[in-house]
Order: sequence, then C-alpha cells, then structure tokens
Amino acid sequence: EVCIRCTEIESRMMPNDIELSFVVPLYNEQEVIDELISRLQQTMDAAGFACEVILVDDGSRDETGTRIETICQSDQRFRAVIFSRNFGHQAAVSAGLQHARGHSVGILDGDLQDPPESLLDFHKKLSEGYDVVFAVRKTRKENVLKRFCYWFFYRTLRRLASIDIPLDSGDFCVMNQKVVRHINAMPERHRFIRGMRSWVGFRQTGVSYDRQPRVKGRSKYTLPKLMLLATDGLLTFSEAPLRIATAAGSLVAVASFIWAIYILIWRLTGDTSELAGFATIACGMFFLGGIQLLCLGILGEYVARIHNEVKGRPVYVVDRKIGFNAESDAV
Repeated sequence: EVCIRCTEIESRMMPNDIELSFVVPLYNEQEVIDELISRLQQTMDAAGFACEVILVDDGSRDETGTRIETICQSDQRFRAVIFSRNFGHQAAVSAGLQHARGHSVGILDGDLQDPPESLLDFHKKLSEGYDVVFAVRKTRKENVLKRFCYWFFYRTLRRLASIDIPLDSGDFCVMNQKVVRHINAMPERHRFIRGMRSWVGFRQTGVSYDRQPRVKGRSKYTLPKLMLLATDGLLTFSEAPLRIATAAGSLVAVASFIWAIYILIWRLTGDTSELAGFATIACGMFFLGGIQLLCLGILGEYVARIHNEVKGRPVYVVDRKIGFNAESDAV
C-alpha cells in the first residue's frame, strides 16, 4: 500500500515537460556554488529539453543557503530543500531523489569534481535501453592516502558484498524514474545510494571518466566520514563480517586445543618449572581477548544499526523548501 501511494504521489508531482532532474547535495560550498550554478545553467540550456535542479543544503553554516535562495528566486528551474542541520551526504542525496520530478534523475556532487555536462551524455545512453548509467572513475586527483583507501574499500566491498557493486563507481549517475521510485520506497535509514542502486537491478552500464580536482575550497568528506560511509556500505550489503567473526572464533578455538595438547606433552616430557611458558600464556590471553573484542565490536555495529532502524526516525528533517508548490510541499 505504501509503494502504491508513493507511486501515485510521484505521478502527481511529475509534470510531463521535465525530462531530467539534477540532484545536487551541498554542504559549506560557498566558494564553488557560483561556478556550479553557472555550469548547471549552461548544461540545461544546451540540453534541448526541460530540466530542473534540486539543491539540497545539508545544514551549511556559511553563505551556501543564501546563494541557494537567490538562485531559486531568479531562475525557476532551481528548487531547494534546506535541512534543519547536517544529516550527511547520503541523506541529502536521498532528499533530492524524493523531490525530483524528472522522467530521469542525475546525481552529482556540488564540488564540480563530477562535471554536470557529462550527465547529458549519460542521459543519451538511457535511450539505448539502459535504466541506470553510472560513472566509473579511471583516475582521481586526491592524495595518495585517500586514493589507496578508495581502492581498498571498493575491492573489499566487491569481494564481501552479497550483490555485484561496480568497482570505483560513486553516486554520479543518471537513473530513470522507475529506478528512483524503487530506491525511494526503501525504508532503511543507513543509506548507501550506490549499493541501493545496484541492489534494485534493472539494466545498468558504466561510463569511464577522469575525476577532476575540486575547483575551490576543501573537501567536506573527511577521512572519518569516509570511514563511516565505508562501514555503512560493508555492513548494509554484507553479512561477511559476522561470518569472519565466527571463523576467527573457530580458528582460535582449534589453535587453543592444539596448544593445549602441546602443553600436556611438554609437561609430561619436559621442564615442569612453574614460571616456564608464562610469556607465551600471557601473549595467548591478550590475543584471545583481542579476538573477543573484535567479534563483540562487529556484533555491536550490526546491533547499533538495528537499534537505529527500530527507532523509526526520519532520514532527515527539512527546515524549509524553496520553489515548491503547495501540493509538493505536503509530500
């Protein structure tokens, strides 16, 4: 019933003349937002069909919100969703998808590392029968540590995930509205959009590109935030960590049994000094304690996510919307 209602609402919200919606999450991007808006306007002018832009302000503390209000008032193709606080990148993308009205929806970051002009090329490939066209990063301009972390994460996720998540593909993509509706219908709160996009299936293809450096400003995706996103991706789309904990416990149990047999033989045939082997026993205790804490930590991560899902809180809270009519404001 919920899915049917969502479909009815989407059909009422989607005017036939909007072909492509751009979803752009923003957080403290005052240095780059003017150039971003200019390039989005040029892209929409060159498209040859009607477009709209959904700017999602993820609780910015600089002048980003002011610039968003200004552009929405001067260009009706721009609409905005303003969060009450910072809820995170994936929540901002989710909000944009919920409010997009186009027959197809493109996602890009607001730092211009993902060129908005490429979304028109992605959109053309939809006419070849694809439902999703996503970008695959051939090269990146981040520092060595970040590049290694990205490389390691995607390959670990590919090996452990229960579904096929393409390597080196982020949220930068174009999807038709059918795929967007299925993603919007998912009730989960720990959202990992690129994984959800892969999970829904349909016909998908990747397009390789070289990711550009930031035009201005500094990345808001710090290493701790990247680690949290990676954890969400791994734990949301894989039960392998739980199996690893089980395997580690079994391995330690077998090793302890073998070691016990060795100690018994050593006691019967070797030195029986009370202090002999003290360091080895202490080392074993610390090792076993570390394995136990690791397993408890993995279980705790899953339990924490269950706890957050059970509470049923919304993914984000909207402070206000700009450029929406009364009917869409009620959604």
